[in-house]
Amino acid sequence: MPDLIPDEVGLRAEIERLKAAFPVTRELYREVCALLFFRHGVTPTANRLYQLVRRGSMSTPVAVLAAFWAGLREKSRVRIEHAGLPEELRDAAGELVATLWQRAAATAQDALTSLRDEVEAARLAAEASVATLQADLARTESALGQRTVALLAAQVEIRDLDKAQAEGHAQRQALDAELARLNAALAARDSELMEVREGFSRDLGKQREAAERAEDRLRASEKRALLEIDRERSTAAKLQKELDEAMRRADHKDADHRRAIEAIQAQLGDARHQAGMLQGRFDAVQTENLRLQTEMTTLREAETRAREPLASSASAGVRKAPRATRSSRTVPTAKAATRRKKTV
Repeated sequence: MPDLIPDEVGLRAEIERLKAAFPVTRELYREVCALLFFRHGVTPTANRLYQLVRRGSMSTPVAVLAAFWAGLREKSRVRIEHAGLPEELRDAAGELVATLWQRAAATAQDALTSLRDEVEAARLAAEASVATLQADLARTESALGQRTVALLAAQVEIRDLDKAQAEGHAQRQALDAELARLNAALAARDSELMEVREGFSRDLGKQREAAERAEDRLRASEKRALLEIDRERSTAAKLQKELDEAMRRADHKDADHRRAIEAIQAQLGDARHQAGMLQGRFDAVQTENLRLQTEMTTLREAETRAREPLASSASAGVRKAPRATRSSRTVPTAKAATRRKKTV
């Protein structure tokens, strides 16, 4: 009977079960011998038994194997015992039955061998299928590994994108806050500019009203001076006295006018200072201030041009007084008054 290589994994699993079922070493070796010979079709040897069982000494599998072969030979002998049969006939019948049994065993062994070949072929096909499946599994694992690497890279990229998006969102919020702050500052500056413009307009109106009142006072003074000059023509002494008094009043009024003009100029200086501070911030305010300054210059020139004829008429009225009554002291005083009026 040819030796066949059994399935090592299944064989060792069965031997482990036998070890658990047969704790006695000789019984275990006997069961392993039967397992190899009858189930797997392998001729047991002492070395093979010891390699599989690994119990006891080497003499134990040798003795168990000898007992196994002796028992197998004893069972293979066929004895026919019948009363009255000759010994030769009994021997011939026993040999015949033994021959039949051997042939039947050989036929069964051949069938078992063909069945084992079929099983082996199926096993080889299954192994090939398993190898194919393992190759497919390896390719699948490789593809899965590549996909895993790609997935990890995508996850890293997604985290980077999320981080960039969060940073962009934070920057956008910061820009929105900065824009809101700038809008609020611009609104505050616009409000401040409007207040400055309104204040400057009010100051300009006040200054215009003050200039008009000063002009009115100046015209009234000139009228009173003319009336006084007309009344003083009758008497030179009275004229001289009242003229001196008028000149003193004119000096006081000139001083008041100068103080008023200085106050107005101080206010204009403050307004110009504020306009200069705002000029560096807003170009539009600078243009407006330049326009307002131009208007103030025009008003001043208009006031100066308006005052010059009045001063000239007052000087002419004073000069029309009788020269015979003017003393050496009166002429410089009138000239000084005329110069002061022109200065105002």
